[in-house]
Amino acid sequence: MPSNIYLLYLLGFLPSFIWLLFYLRKDSHPESNKMVLKIFIYGMFSAVLAIFLERKYRLAHNLFSAATANIAAVSLIVSGAAIEEIVKYLAAWLGAFRNKELDEPIDVMLYMIIAALGFAALENILVLTRFYPGLATGKALEVSFWRFISATFLHALCSGALGYFLALSFCRRNKRWLLVLLGLGISIGLHSAYNWAIMETQGIEKLLLPILILIVLGCLVGYWFKKLKKLKSVCIIK
Repeated sequence: MPSNIYLLYLLGFLPSFIWLLFYLRKDSHPESNKMVLKIFIYGMFSAVLAIFLERKYRLAHNLFSAATANIAAVSLIVSGAAIEEIVKYLAAWLGAFRNKELDEPIDVMLYMIIAALGFAALENILVLTRFYPGLATGKALEVSFWRFISATFLHALCSGALGYFLALSFCRRNKRWLLVLLGLGISIGLHSAYNWAIMETQGIEKLLLPILILIVLGCLVGYWFKKLKKLKSVCIIK
C-alpha cells in the first residue's frame, strides 16, 4: 500500500533524530533544547539554500563546461559536496557561534553536527516524498533505514570533522584560518570521495568504498570528540 504523507515526514526526520540523541549524549554539559532546535531548523534552511545553489551551478556548468565527461562529473561531485559543507557551516555559524551558550570547545563540534542533521532531515523528507503517493510503506522504511546508515551519518560526520578544526581555530587564534581551511578541505574531500564512490563505481567497490569512508570518518570523529573533551579552555568567539 502507498505510504501516508505524514508517515513519510516522520521517516524523513527519524534518522536525524536517532543520530541527534546519540551525539547529544556525548556532551557532559548539555545544550538547551531551545538552542538544539534552533540550530536544527537552521540546518534545514541551509538544505534549501544548497538545493538552490546546486541547481544554479549545474545550469552554469552545463552551459559553459567544455571539459571531458570524467572531469565534468568530478567537478559536479566536488562542487556539490563543497556547497553542502559550506551551507551547513553557515547554519551553525549564524545560529550558535556568536551565542553565549557556546562555552566549551566540544560545543562547536556538536553544533556543526546538529546543523548537519537538520540538513539531512529535510534532504531525507524530499527523497521520500519525491515518489508519493506511489511509495509503499515497506519501501519507505527501507529507504529511511539506508538513509540512516549512509547519507544522514555522512552529513553528521563531515560536519563533525569540520567542527573539530573550527573548535581548534577558536582556541588557537594564531592558526585560525589555516585550521578552518584544513577542516573544510577534509570535510569536502571526504564528502566528495563518498559521493564519487556511490555514483561512479561499480560492483563490489560501490558497496565497500562508501562503507570504508564512513568507518574512517566515524573513527576520526569519535577520536576528535575525545580530544576536545580534554581541552579545558573556554572558547570566546567574536
